[in-house]
Amino acid sequence: MKLEIEQSLYFLFEQRVEGETNNPEEEEIIAPTLIPNIQLTEEEHQLLKLGPKFIFNDPKTAARRRTIELATLKRKIEKCFLRKKVSPGRPLQLFIDELDVLLQTLHNVPTIDKIINKDKLIGTNIIELINSQASQSQIMNTVKMKKKKNYGRLVKRLKHKFKLANVILQKSDKSKVFHLGKVEDYRKKSKEYMEQTQAYKCVDKEDPLPELIQRTNKYLLDLRLAKWITQKQYELLSIKPNEVELAHLYYLPKAHKPGTPLRPIISGLKHPTIKISKFLDDLLRPLFDKMAQETTVTSGFELVKKLQKWSILNMNGNTILCTIDVVDLYTMIPQVEGVLSLKKILSRFVMQNNYFSYDGQFYHQSKGGAMGSPLTLTMANCYMFFFERQIAKQIKNSGGLYFRYIDDLFIVINWPVRHLLKQIDKWKNFDENIKLNPNINTFATFLDLYMENRDGVLFTTVYQKPSYEPYYLPFNSIHPLHMKKNIPFTMLLRVIRYCSTFQTYLDEREKLRMALLFNKYPNKLIEEQFNNVLLKLQQKDMINKRIVVYETGTSATEYPTLCRPGRDTHIQIPSFAIGRDIYICLGITDIT
Repeated sequence: MKLEIEQSLYFLFEQRVEGETNNPEEEEIIAPTLIPNIQLTEEEHQLLKLGPKFIFNDPKTAARRRTIELATLKRKIEKCFLRKKVSPGRPLQLFIDELDVLLQTLHNVPTIDKIINKDKLIGTNIIELINSQASQSQIMNTVKMKKKKNYGRLVKRLKHKFKLANVILQKSDKSKVFHLGKVEDYRKKSKEYMEQTQAYKCVDKEDPLPELIQRTNKYLLDLRLAKWITQKQYELLSIKPNEVELAHLYYLPKAHKPGTPLRPIISGLKHPTIKISKFLDDLLRPLFDKMAQETTVTSGFELVKKLQKWSILNMNGNTILCTIDVVDLYTMIPQVEGVLSLKKILSRFVMQNNYFSYDGQFYHQSKGGAMGSPLTLTMANCYMFFFERQIAKQIKNSGGLYFRYIDDLFIVINWPVRHLLKQIDKWKNFDENIKLNPNINTFATFLDLYMENRDGVLFTTVYQKPSYEPYYLPFNSIHPLHMKKNIPFTMLLRVIRYCSTFQTYLDEREKLRMALLFNKYPNKLIEEQFNNVLLKLQQKDMINKRIVVYETGTSATEYPTLCRPGRDTHIQIPSFAIGRDIYICLGITDIT
């Protein structure tokens, strides 16, 4: 089997930073470059290789967080009892004290100094050890048998080096691995983005937060006096000056695109309008989800189900696949029209009061919504729903398939390419704020799914961007063990759902195994979870009778190598064998 080992070279690079493509006309593969004025020690390099998901075992930090979170939990429980007007069966403080002892027992485990024979850690003993211990830190100390590292000191040292070198350490936009970029590059691209979108205006150097707090509370009070909101809603949405802070802007580098553009994120978890934004989002999102359920998809699994069903009767050699990207959707939606589409009185106030700080200056977003605000996503989806209605109707009447995921459109239809391009040109005139960037071919990538028309037969598999890195949660992180077990389980389940041929399944399964091994997952645990996936599928009503278990010794050569769902519905024919006894038909997506 051909395994893409070269994709695992991420773990061998000394440093990775943004760079230009070697050849923009070919694949969009970002060429890694080095920052010469940063010298990393081996320990610092190893820490960076663990990635942004890694959490090291720090009992002191855990103790501080435990105290704060237990106090917060106690207040929430007391408020819940008060709201329900009931009394607890026993003193609440007693429950909190017991929970505190339990958390200390699970986290603060003495280090195992005794050297354990390596033979005892091989085979089933390691799985037994994993399953039997209450604390993940015991497992790590036993397996590693190394001196404990001072991760806190390493982190401080790295921060100091990055600051001296004017380097920003950030997670990449899609692959979520570490990305090193120069401060001057971030500032230059930020300035270019603001000038291009014309959505941000620099305000006076005076902090706009006090005025925004006063304006928000006054606006809510006026609504209460006018009886637009209830007293309970007013108390829920009003803010206290000591509980809020101004939002701040940061960027996520899109390392999978040429030139590494930046995605702006406005972090406003304590912004004065965040309560109103969440309140409106909770009200409006269920309505939108129900209204747009026929034209939207939320995952590649949902898309491949509907695409396979459509392809049974409609796909032929002339079928084309098209993906359309809506350029800068969040920032290009006008605030007034977006609010009119939501028809809610509080929405305009939220949209027109997006203030934030960046690089020592204060800004006001005068166009679009803040990427990071709960309401912005709902507003963008609602605005796109009214924009796409005529497009979706036209595609449906022509026997095609149309779906959207936020700012990405997907179309599969039996039209000539020239005719589809003419229609897209007409769609561009529907709204001057919506800019469409189409890509038409016999194959397409949408979300994490690769689709191709192979002489009238649909081929699907897992899609990984050119900048893909085989990075998952490191096994030596202090996360709970069940979270780590879920990773190989869910990733293999995705492979089975997406892959339409046995060979593709084998290739993707082995690539997944290699990636997990690179992230320090024991092979025994990987095999165990892979087998659990197959047992899970077998128990789910044999995937609606499409997974067939035969007696030992049944030859797989008696059956076809590919089952085409729907075309052979009168007989349930498995497509290949997994192991000796279990036969499974890939590409069947009605797996719950």
